[in-house]
Amino acid sequence: MKRALLLPLALAVGALMASPAVAHGPTPQKVDETVEIKASPAAVWAVAGDFAGIAKWDAEVKASEGTNKKRVMTLKNGEKIEEEVDEYDPARMTYTYRMLDPNLKALPASSYSATLVVSPGAQGGAQVQWYARVYRGDTGNEPPDELNDEAAKAALSQLFKAGLQGIKAKAEGKG
Repeated sequence: MKRALLLPLALAVGALMASPAVAHGPTPQKVDETVEIKASPAAVWAVAGDFAGIAKWDAEVKASEGTNKKRVMTLKNGEKIEEEVDEYDPARMTYTYRMLDPNLKALPASSYSATLVVSPGAQGGAQVQWYARVYRGDTGNEPPDELNDEAAKAALSQLFKAGLQGIKAKAEGKG
């Protein structure tokens, strides 16, 4: 009798353990970009700290408007993304923000939150780190290539790299 109960019990336990894997949604992906700049952290913050002015220093952004609490960016492809600041701390030279509503034509991400930090550089000057957690545009189990994890990471990484190069150029007096 005990033996007869073991097989159904083992099957039930196995089914329970397998269920979460089938129902599991997307996991957050990480994007982390950094640049060293030959300028003081204060000079770098004077550029990077202008949250609403991202179009002045990020080549991927055609226009931007807003405040240091909220901005609307128009990307090079003409599509808009609205973002809101969760924390803005000029004394620590950092801010954290998130995308409000996804626009998959602008960026293949369903959501993201990002942080930009200016700090003293390893060899003098300053370092800017811009990192995020991003969820792919299609949160289903089998997203198309243009809305998968890699597409979301690549698009956000491109935006960050262009921004960091723009901050560097402006802070070093080259842009």
